[in-house]
Amino acid sequence: MSEQSWVADVGDEHAHWLATESRTARLAREYRPMDEGEGRIRYSARALGAARELGEEEDGYLTDDGEGLRVWIGDDAFELELEER
Repeated sequence: MSEQSWVADVGDEHAHWLATESRTARLAREYRPMDEGEGRIRYSARALGAARELGEEEDGYLTDDGEGLRVWIGDDAFELELEER
């Protein structure tokens, strides 16, 4: 059985912050985004669900619209791409 996850290139500083300092980083491990190194962040289905609960005033919030699924940090949006593992 494959597991879905979503990956974005957000840069080293943002990936580290999302994985260690964001509000979702304080949740149980399965609900946290994971810093994969080299500026990449990975969200499991559970982590994606947790991040959807963030308000748009919080860094790390998600939008899912005609422009795709994106994670926001400040005024910068980074597209998340679906991967099967």
